[in-house]
Parts: sequence; C-alpha cells; structure tokens
Amino acid sequence: MNLSFFSPVLLSLFLSISSIEAQQLIGKWQLVYFDGIDRIRNSAQFREADSATRANMEYRIKNRLESTIYQFTPGDSLRYTDMVNQTIVQRRAQIEIGEGDVLIIREGEMERKAKIVDFDENRLVLEPITKSGNSGKLIFERVVEKPKK
Repeated sequence: MNLSFFSPVLLSLFLSISSIEAQQLIGKWQLVYFDGIDRIRNSAQFREADSATRANMEYRIKNRLESTIYQFTPGDSLRYTDMVNQTIVQRRAQIEIGEGDVLIIREGEMERKAKIVDFDENRLVLEPITKSGNSGKLIFERVVEKPKK
C-alpha cells in the first residue's frame, strides 16, 4: 500500500474539517478583551497620569469594550460598531473567510484582515493583520440573548 498517497488526502481532509466557515460566526459577539489595552495601561504616560486622567481613560476603555459588538448575519455580512471622532457609529460590511482562517472584512473600498487564531461556539479570537505588524489580539464572546417574556 502506498502511504504517500494517503498523507496528502488525510492532510486535506483535516484542513477542510478545521476551517471555519462564515455561517459558524452568525450571531452577536461582544469584545471583552484587547491586549492593546494592556500596553496602554502599562505605558509610562498612563502610569504617570493623575488619577482623574487615568479614571477618564479607564472609562473610555470600558466604554469602548462595551460598545464594540460584531453581529455576523446570513449572507456573509457584518454589522459592527466603530468609533469616529469619539462617537459610536454603526457600520455594515461584507465578510469572507479566506485561506488559513483569515477573516476579510470589506466595506466599500476598504479591506481589513484578521487571522482567526481561536474559535469555538462561545469565543472568537482575532489578530488583526496590519502592515505595521502585530497590533494585538481581540477576544470576543458570543452574546446570548435572553428570550423576551
């Protein structure tokens, strides 16, 4: 029996099983952690700031986390919140999951990419792909909406 034939077949089967599909993302996801925030909190500027400035920055961080929601919908679309001049705005984009579990978000001419580094039914970890290098990991948790009575 030729084992060299089975290796590529098994590898392609494994890769197809482990790939994430857009439909698996459908639902609401809340940003709960961004390791870039740790870099801010550990910066000299943050540590040396007066208590009122630190409190203001903590408030803004908390507000940003609480208001960052990704809602993936059928039809490979995404509704998400963004900050523009300190104002929260709603945006819509089309998504695609490319090779290597790379999430591609397209909004008009703009295209952003993020590697899906961890995913299960309740947790989504994205690592934005930027020209400048590592910008940190974003951790989202699925929002489970309680039924209305």
